[in-house]
Amino acid sequence: MPAIVDFPTVVQEALVIFGDLFDTEPARRHFAEYLTGLMVAENKTVSGINREFALTTDQSCFNRWLTEVAWDITALNDRRLAWLQQAPQTRYSGRGVIAIDNTLVTHEGKLIEDVGWFWDHADERHVIAHDYLISHYVCPSRAPYPIEWRRLKKRDPCPAQEFKDHTELCIELIDDALKRGIPGAFTFDSSFTSAKVLNHLQSKQAAYVGDLKLNRKVVYAGREQKLQDVARQIPWEAKKPVRVGSRRYWYFSKHMRIPDVGHPVRVVLFWRERDDQEASKALVSNRLGWEVIRMVLVYRHRWTGTETFHRDGKQQLGLGDCQVRSGEGQTRHVYLVSAA
Repeated sequence: MPAIVDFPTVVQEALVIFGDLFDTEPARRHFAEYLTGLMVAENKTVSGINREFALTTDQSCFNRWLTEVAWDITALNDRRLAWLQQAPQTRYSGRGVIAIDNTLVTHEGKLIEDVGWFWDHADERHVIAHDYLISHYVCPSRAPYPIEWRRLKKRDPCPAQEFKDHTELCIELIDDALKRGIPGAFTFDSSFTSAKVLNHLQSKQAAYVGDLKLNRKVVYAGREQKLQDVARQIPWEAKKPVRVGSRRYWYFSKHMRIPDVGHPVRVVLFWRERDDQEASKALVSNRLGWEVIRMVLVYRHRWTGTETFHRDGKQQLGLGDCQVRSGEGQTRHVYLVSAA
């Protein structure tokens, strides 16, 4: 039976902050209903949320508000980010971190705009999903929240002039954060440490710490070789200890050059044990004077920033539950999940 008879206090507060972005009272009510449903409804589809309320309009009105009625999603996102700057624990800081990662959001429907078959590395199978690239902010208080996102469109159905790959979408998210004046270092995994991304960040004088695959080639000892081959050459006495949490690792750090990257970088190789020949991880940064522990702490926030939203968005807030077919409806759903 319908159980919701009024909006939670937090949603009523959100109406005060965001209500003027909607030009009618029914639109403001639908906004409050959607936020409430994302938080508490068991079924977070449009019809599922609508059924949770004791007093509501027809489900088709709710669906039209999400997919057709004019309201500005960019203004909603901008207002959300501005609102977060009012609290010390979520305010931008020069010690903050901008983490960029992608995530697959699975769907049941094959007719939803922009869905496609993608390889899910976690489950080792192909799934029907949207592939989202999301930029996140991690404050010094460790409070994370999403900044902006892009949805990858599969190459086949997309007109050639409109197709953008992960690298291009990553650069768009970088430029978005810089345009907003968000301070902090960027961090990302090896999927985004292409020469094009690193050169772009350097051209903007933005700091970064990225993950390098161990088969990536660098210039070491006067010749190009794979990082893992470099790791095997590092003598026992050149490895230094660094403690990350309760775990001790061993590292070797050196300024190197990466082919096609137009600026010097600092590469750090890590081993689990000092006697190991094979390195377990490698990080790269354009901040040549940073201490290794600072590079590690910046990179660790990649997990803090991205996985928190991916987990909470999918498990708690229905990030993948929306089944409307239109791309506009799916776009609005993601921004509303961010607001929730």
